[in-house]
Amino acid sequence: MPDKKIRKFEKVCEILDKNGRDPARLIPILQAVQEEYRYLPQEIMTYIATSVGVSPARVYGVSTFYSHFALVPKGKYVIRICDGTACHVKKSTGLLDALRSRLSLSETKPTTDDMLFTVETVSCLGACGLAPVLVVNDEVHGQMTPEKTIALLDSIIAKEKENVR
Repeated sequence: MPDKKIRKFEKVCEILDKNGRDPARLIPILQAVQEEYRYLPQEIMTYIATSVGVSPARVYGVSTFYSHFALVPKGKYVIRICDGTACHVKKSTGLLDALRSRLSLSETKPTTDDMLFTVETVSCLGACGLAPVLVVNDEVHGQMTPEKTIALLDSIIAKEKENVR
């Protein structure tokens, strides 16, 4: 059985081949790699650069320019809390505080040790009428309270425990 690193690079090669190893397809390549691994590992970014014929600095520059890309691992569930004006006025910080407290996270530690959850704040989710709002992966939850947020979190944890059995 091949080791983990070899399997990791095999998947990257599939993504590169699917995109014709075209440097003009750098962003879709990075998106696909991040979707697969939940972040962009340094050694994979260097490999991508070599494979498409651009400098590692260019790949790093693209991956750090767009906020969508992550250079550190994220959890299975990424919870984004809006802190735009409408959400902030409606106390979105209470949602953030509740999640961080329940998950033992902080501004400097956004991901749980089990890699299940990552909590982030964003400037705006574009759902001001639902303020305060948060998104779990791609699922929008509006008019949240700290209590509703913890209930949502508990339902995700319960679902994960069922899937383990």
